[in-house]
Amino acid sequence: MSEDSGEELTYAAAGVDIEASEAATAALVGAVGDFEGDYAGMIEVGDRYLALATDGVGTKLLVAKALGDYSTVGIDCIAMNVNDLVAAGVSPVAFVDYLAVDEPDEAFAEQVGEGLQRGAAEVGMALVGGETAVMPEVVKGLDLAGTCAGLATDDEVFPGEAAVGDALVGWASSGIHSNGLTLAREAATRDSGSYTDPFPGDGYDTVGEALLEPTRLYANLLPALHDADTHACAHVTGGGWTNLSRMGEFAYEITDPYDPQPVFEFVRERGNVAAAEMHRTFNMGTGFVAALPEADAERVASATDGRVIGRIREGDAVEIRGLSL
Repeated sequence: MSEDSGEELTYAAAGVDIEASEAATAALVGAVGDFEGDYAGMIEVGDRYLALATDGVGTKLLVAKALGDYSTVGIDCIAMNVNDLVAAGVSPVAFVDYLAVDEPDEAFAEQVGEGLQRGAAEVGMALVGGETAVMPEVVKGLDLAGTCAGLATDDEVFPGEAAVGDALVGWASSGIHSNGLTLAREAATRDSGSYTDPFPGDGYDTVGEALLEPTRLYANLLPALHDADTHACAHVTGGGWTNLSRMGEFAYEITDPYDPQPVFEFVRERGNVAAAEMHRTFNMGTGFVAALPEADAERVASATDGRVIGRIREGDAVEIRGLSL
């Protein structure tokens, strides 16, 4: 694929300003008061914590709509919530979904439900009902979100703060997951591009299929992470690699990240997106990261399908592929 010479795309220009979003979130949190937890809100219930996380699928739904294929977005909805609980050290136990539509449609509702069931079954948690709301004056098309409940003992909850000298263990993503789709869609459809265009890489017939690859679930990592002195974890979602700063203000030196899947190179070239913007928006091949003592890192990596991808030192940046984010 030749380099696009058109205007350079950014996430903000495509319609999502991460800084403005974070400011709005901070205003909301400030208004409702302090709460326990970062990736998940927690309350003590007897000798355990009850944790709750809520999230949706985002504009990936527009790709599903264009292709008429909603079979995987339920998995995304499960994963975006479950992975946030895992980042806190919490085991997911139950999930409830919320589907808002402008008009009811049995066909896509069934596909959404099948995806939710597949995602919940992979994690081994219960689907405990949900809500379908028909709101033609509020919703255009559909929106899918959900809330996940989990449980953890005090020993299982990760402290949430990394330490200088920690090793970073990473796990590969399955692709673009459910973040940055506003930018990816803008790139895919510029210059008369279409989701039905042939994908210029292996594994997919069309561009849309590559964008719809469901988000990987990381709940299977919990036994190994609980068996180590895990300090903190990061689910690499909106904001891309800058998510690592949620583990504390350090210099995160990434020396061996996973290679980006071909879908990222497609977005970069088709949208003429700068490398720094790609890493601030997307997971770029690595979907989950844990910070833990070096003595535990290789053991956790060997017990799973992860590997040591870097180290933590004094500073305030994420250093990856010659970039300082």
